[in-house]
Amino acid sequence: MTVPGARRRLLLVEDDPQLSGMLLDLLTGEGFDVETARDGQRGLHLGLTRSYDVAVLDRGLPAIEGLDVLGRWRAHGVDTPVLVLSALGNPADRVEGLDAGAEDYLAKPFDLDELLARLRALVRRHREDATLLPVPGGLLDPGTREVVVDGGGRISLSERECDFLETLARHPVQVFGRDQLLDLVFADAEDIGVVDTYVYYLRRKLSREVVETVRGVGYRLGRA
Repeated sequence: MTVPGARRRLLLVEDDPQLSGMLLDLLTGEGFDVETARDGQRGLHLGLTRSYDVAVLDRGLPAIEGLDVLGRWRAHGVDTPVLVLSALGNPADRVEGLDAGAEDYLAKPFDLDELLARLRALVRRHREDATLLPVPGGLLDPGTREVVVDGGGRISLSERECDFLETLARHPVQVFGRDQLLDLVFADAEDIGVVDTYVYYLRRKLSREVVETVRGVGYRLGRA
């Protein structure tokens, strides 16, 4: 059952087009915003540059093997919970996947209801355990959509403001173009000006330093 108001972002890295299409329909129907990758190279890139609540990762991928993708994510500090979905399902394979950094491992063929239940559990635990993210002037708490201000006090953010700031805070050195931010945070908007509007909102609520403008390129998290 979809949780009202929840916006759960899921990365699906699976090279089988039939299975990928079936899972895309299933997961979208469950309330996930799903982005797909058909090979390890694309999956690696998306996992490193975008924020997700959970990822489903195949092992036998073209370009880069699934556990190699997972290892590179973890080496770069990506803490997205990962469920490995693989035809390799004996105990040694599961141990290898969990040791590589996966939070869960499900062998193919699998039960759809079990997959959904495991994903809900991963999202729930991840949100409960979410760490505070440093931002100029304080710490962002994505779970409560608040900034804990240095010296005490909390500033509440709207859902979109929090999503925007969280995207920047999870990749503090990356410069995001306006087109990229429109795709990541405002996928249902058509006017790219909405990105500039939310930069203004965040600066007005927090400080001008919270979002840095990189002239001619885009925006990144401000430097404390």
